[in-house]
Amino acid sequence: MRLSNPLSVILQIVLLLTSSMMAREYKGAEYRTIDSFLYGRFEVRYKSPAGSGMLASFFTYHEIESFTDWNEIDFEILGRYENDIQVTTIGPSRATRNSHQWVPFNTHQEYHTYAFEWTPEYIAWFVDGTEIYRQTGAHIADFKYPQKIMMNIWPPNAETWSGLWNEAILPVFAYYDHVSYAAFTPDSGSTGTGKNFTPVWRDDFNSWDQDRWQKATHTFEGNNCDFISENVVFEDGKLILCLTTADQTGHVDLRPPRVLYTHARTEKITLYFSESLEKNSAENINTYSINGIEIHSAILHKDKRTVDLAVSALVPANTYSLAVLGIMDDSSNQNKLLGQVVRVQASDPLVFPVKINIGPGNPAGFLPDQAWYPSGEYGYQDGNEEAYTAEIGGTDLDSIYQTARRQLVGYKIRVPDGRYKLTFMMAENDEIVAHKPRVFNIIVEDIPVADSINIYEQTGLHHAFDITSPEIEVTDGQLDIHLTNLTYYSLLCGLTVEQLATASDEPKIHSPAGFELQQNFPNPFNSGTTFVFDLEQPGQVSLNIYDVRGRRITSLVKGHLSAGRHRINWQPDLASGIYIYQLQSFTGSKEYRAMRKMLLIK
Repeated sequence: MRLSNPLSVILQIVLLLTSSMMAREYKGAEYRTIDSFLYGRFEVRYKSPAGSGMLASFFTYHEIESFTDWNEIDFEILGRYENDIQVTTIGPSRATRNSHQWVPFNTHQEYHTYAFEWTPEYIAWFVDGTEIYRQTGAHIADFKYPQKIMMNIWPPNAETWSGLWNEAILPVFAYYDHVSYAAFTPDSGSTGTGKNFTPVWRDDFNSWDQDRWQKATHTFEGNNCDFISENVVFEDGKLILCLTTADQTGHVDLRPPRVLYTHARTEKITLYFSESLEKNSAENINTYSINGIEIHSAILHKDKRTVDLAVSALVPANTYSLAVLGIMDDSSNQNKLLGQVVRVQASDPLVFPVKINIGPGNPAGFLPDQAWYPSGEYGYQDGNEEAYTAEIGGTDLDSIYQTARRQLVGYKIRVPDGRYKLTFMMAENDEIVAHKPRVFNIIVEDIPVADSINIYEQTGLHHAFDITSPEIEVTDGQLDIHLTNLTYYSLLCGLTVEQLATASDEPKIHSPAGFELQQNFPNPFNSGTTFVFDLEQPGQVSLNIYDVRGRRITSLVKGHLSAGRHRINWQPDLASGIYIYQLQSFTGSKEYRAMRKMLLIK
């Protein structure tokens, strides 16, 4: 959890120990153990809700008497991100160390298992059994107080961190499948790292075990909701934590979907809805109407909340009224939107090369930094501005490298589908990094661009440092950048995006109905995986594996294959990372090609 200053901490302490005397506008939920635990392996399997402005968590917390003995270890999944998990420790005097970790799946669409191990020597976090982050060092000794196991869902009063809040997303629900605890038993356990942990108990949430758990009824400063017992629900073998309005509590959805934002080009309108939609109604073009404009198709995205409308040409100077009626959500009640009218105006695309100053100020030739909103063209997610005055070596663009956004997590830019090259502009101007290194990763469109960047180690203080990406392909109209802070915080001063080719420039390779390359399974994988593909006609076929730099690792298939379905098993001896596999088929004078990504985790 985030608080703004020590006075806020003191206020929170009071509010945590007593029930709130002032009711909040929204109602959330928290479920916590009665007992506290010192060290161990803490595990949960859950699915978080999507939606900006709120989060669902799994953490341990020491019931503090003063902020000088604070102990807290967190998994926090923010609804604003699709592929991000924040892991955090908060020690005495609220000393906070955290990392935003990119994951190769949408955290809101499926259940995943999250665990952390807390020992006197380290604290480590795991996703689906694989370690993703570890903290060691002198501060680990400060985590010496027994902590309760907790889960909660709440909307912070912190827009930069959690995103823009809109109550139209309510109600939202976090689903927890089980929680387990294993005690720390060095050299004598049966699970966890080094088999140093011994299972003690597991709760599958078939009902409320009142000997083990409490339903919280309090709030704290910076939380825009009250925790109420009615929003802790048990149903179908799941613990469900609910975030609702005050007049509709519990695990029930009686509100129809709403359009939150729109974004339009001359031939496409993108609608962002408040919740997941029922596919048939979302893709029925008769659900949408614009006077004088023909709607050719409606496509629901994988997130089930975003719809693309293909339309006849909009005139950018005009404003249009788009009517949406009859669309349903995918809740058990199938709530129907009886009617909503939203205003739509086509926006101008960015001009390439795109140059953005990431930080305060507006230098000539660069776009100013701004927060990301779905109706916009570009912007940051999270982070804080910083500015310095020292002269920067190795560049004539001092004004770019003197400003930055620190603790940046995500950056989004709308671009036409095609291929791009990005340059990340950085300079280390904070002298604290000489004693506390700044190390972070950059991932673009699920492709690792730079691992373990340490600007100070590369150039020292006050010197320009640039990293250029390999070619990046965009297929969804949006360039997605993720920064993973490993130690201290990520940092970015400027960004340029060069367009190499649009999708319309690429050679047209038409696939027959019977040519298909499926996603490998399992994915992610840690030992072996299987590729499945269909060929409509016999021909020369190749199946090649590449790393993210485009270097071919191996050829799994090279030769003539018959028509039909084919399965190829692969057990690589490679390092963890993202790899790309490409299938090519040559039939007569025609070529068919398909490409997918996969993640190897060891």
